[in-house]
Amino acid sequence: MLVQKPFFELFFSYVMRYWPRILNLTWQHITISSIALAITLAVCIPLGIYLTKNEKLAPYVIGAANVFQTIPSLALLGFLILIFGIGNDNAICALFLYAMLPVLQNTYAGIKSVPQHLVQAARGMGMTEYQILLKVQLPIARPILIAGIRVATVWIIGTATLASAIGGGGLGRLIFSGLASIRNEVVLAGAIPATILALTADQGLKWLQEFYSPKARALRHARKTRSYDQQM
Repeated sequence: MLVQKPFFELFFSYVMRYWPRILNLTWQHITISSIALAITLAVCIPLGIYLTKNEKLAPYVIGAANVFQTIPSLALLGFLILIFGIGNDNAICALFLYAMLPVLQNTYAGIKSVPQHLVQAARGMGMTEYQILLKVQLPIARPILIAGIRVATVWIIGTATLASAIGGGGLGRLIFSGLASIRNEVVLAGAIPATILALTADQGLKWLQEFYSPKARALRHARKTRSYDQQM
């Protein structure tokens, strides 16, 4: 009679035996996610800033980004095969399209939330529009912008597991392989690292968001002022 080993024994046995492959797929997952996030930030932050200067276009551009959120992940990946074929390029493009909305929308909303009297005061001091953006608008909008990046990062890491469905790399290979062979320990070997990556990125960006919050900045300024007064 064949005796089935306990699940966690199977899981730890698989991890100990195939940990180099798990590490390699984890690194592929990080690479795919990082490239997609970098492209998203490089495109959507400047585009969000541009939309604050051309508000008539904002509803159409943000609406278009919102449309991609309604398309099922696998359907979008399948459609992009016609353009990029199978592999990581397809996955990166799909992840970029999914992550556009939170970064674009929060960049636009963050800059628009800056009080106009501060912008007018900066202009009155002789600042150029570029200086106002860098020294007034972006610092104030930074917590909102980071919140959008935080959402996009978690979405990218989670959705990147589908990359293997169209020939890409990453931890999705373990998940799909485990599902195909009905081996839960293999599914878990892919799901746990992906979850850890998402939670680590989320908590890191949460700390960054809180660090740049108005309350935290005010506390740091108060400590510096108190320290300076004590030295004097």
